[in-house]
Amino acid sequence: MENGVIIGEFFLRWLHYIFGIMWIGHLYYFNFSQTPFMAEADAATKSGVQQKLFPRTLFWFRWGAMFTFLTGWFLIFHKMFALQIPIESEWSVKILTGGIIGTLMFLNVWLIIWPNQKVVIENATQVAQGKPAIAGVADLAARAAIASRTNTLYSLPMLFFMGAASRLPLAINPEKSVSTYWVAFSILVGAIQWNAMKGKMGVMAKIGQTVHFGILLSFALYGLMWFLLR
Repeated sequence: MENGVIIGEFFLRWLHYIFGIMWIGHLYYFNFSQTPFMAEADAATKSGVQQKLFPRTLFWFRWGAMFTFLTGWFLIFHKMFALQIPIESEWSVKILTGGIIGTLMFLNVWLIIWPNQKVVIENATQVAQGKPAIAGVADLAARAAIASRTNTLYSLPMLFFMGAASRLPLAINPEKSVSTYWVAFSILVGAIQWNAMKGKMGVMAKIGQTVHFGILLSFALYGLMWFLLR
């Protein structure tokens, strides 16, 4: 029975990696390659990409996000309950940091990026058929772009803490309350998420700055753990 559980967990983790590569691979393609290409393309090329490429790439992108999210949280809960790992443990704090950021990324895909890009696709199709453009489509595309760029930023700390959970030691002082860390985490990440929903591109306008900000956020969160919990 124990070997069966280990084997089952291995294959679930394998699927988690596959879906994660599908998801983050498309995310990086959108932000590192497609966005600068679309900025330089002519109107006819943009329309063709929006009508024919967007539906395909966004299909794999959103469903990769869905199954990465589901398999990831199943693995986290399985390990926490099977091994009875307390929520205030070093492993839990780090893996939950990555898991919560990953959840925000998943929600951004399904609640912001995909709904807005679906209208962009519909608009391109209508215009190509000689019908009027959909009002406000440029604003919807911009909001999807901000959420997508935010997810690129988020991907760095998410991957950092996935690896850090078992590979980067951080001894937590049992006399310290992990709630102080979670309050600081909520304020910092909450501000970034609010910007994804309501704010502007800002420093994320350039992909290089987004990467630098993502690295900084990774170190800032780990620094908060170090400062507040040791």
